Amino acid sequence: MKLFDVYPLNDITITKALGTRVWDDQGTEYMDLYGGHAVISIGHTHPHWVKRIEDQLEQIAFYSNSIKIPLQNELAAKLGEVSGKTEYDLFLCNSGAEANENALKLASFHTGRKKIVAFKKAFHGRTSLAVAATDNPSIVAPVNETDNIIFLPFNDADALEASFKAQGNEIAAVIIEGIQGVGGINVAASEFLRQIRSLCDAHGAVYIADSVQCGYGRSGKFFSHDHAGVNADIYSMAKGMGNGFPIGGIIISPKFKAKHSMLGTTFGGNHLACAAALAVLEVIEKENLMLNAEKVGAYLMEELRAIPELSGVRGYGLMIGFDVPESHKNLKKDLLFKHKVFTGEAKPNVIRLLPSLALTMEDAKTFINILKTTIAQYQP
Repeated sequence: MKLFDVYPLNDITITKALGTRVWDDQGTEYMDLYGGHAVISIGHTHPHWVKRIEDQLEQIAFYSNSIKIPLQNELAAKLGEVSGKTEYDLFLCNSGAEANENALKLASFHTGRKKIVAFKKAFHGRTSLAVAATDNPSIVAPVNETDNIIFLPFNDADALEASFKAQGNEIAAVIIEGIQGVGGINVAASEFLRQIRSLCDAHGAVYIADSVQCGYGRSGKFFSHDHAGVNADIYSMAKGMGNGFPIGGIIISPKFKAKHSMLGTTFGGNHLACAAALAVLEVIEKENLMLNAEKVGAYLMEELRAIPELSGVRGYGLMIGFDVPESHKNLKKDLLFKHKVFTGEAKPNVIRLLPSLALTMEDAKTFINILKTTIAQYQP
């Protein structure tokens, strides 16, 4: 048997990781400024995270949600404390797609409606309804196609107003990433998020804050939507939640009333996942990583804006994107293979930086120097 070929792969095999460094099977060291799609939130193999999981593994790794799992209550309490959303309820699952799937389903249950507003360049996942709300027809199978998704231009206040005016009594929810990740690090304007909140309130729709990639402290605030000073009805989360251990979840405002069998999961909120997620929150809190993300991210964006070859530097905290000219289209590849630095990309010619929230100022300065050296190689 062989693997089903669905990913374009770099010819690199990582066998060891610590902090912001990873090593391949040849012993070559790399700086990781991508974190495996924004997953590594507190640094690779953080010792507290490792010990939390090891200690839990020696007790019990898994039992289903047919019994009480006190770790889930502990995680909910800590998540409320660190995020500031103490009045919300937590539902645990396994991935970002599953989180968004449950958020959309819950919104439809709550409102009795079918229409969902999503936005151009959105990415919400690969499961049935999440992928239908993703603006990428190439990954939407015929069975996933539905007329219930309304795609609008991102940050277009007039289009959003018109859509609610025409179909407001049919719209179950608006789902939006506070910062589009796969779409190219596009930041939702604070005014636009406030408009979503206002229109959802006026029309009885649900505001879903997709925080799978832009949440969990990455923006310098716990949820990037917090920069707009609004509260969503449902926040979805996953990537940084377990620092590499698969876990996802949604937090749900008090306006929603739970009933048995409305939502469900076999593996969601298992003992090991909760231990990993608790470790992440404990480290974020103890090491003040949201403030670190804000400070180091501000430095990076200031330095990036001073490099004349780059344009459109954007983001919050340690979720940063910038555009490179066509002449520099191999920049990501050269950073990786010539200078041993992992970064991400989005088409066309966007570099994405999604490092651990523990990225040091020293490493940020090292990266800027490497970047400048790499760019200088393109000069005629």
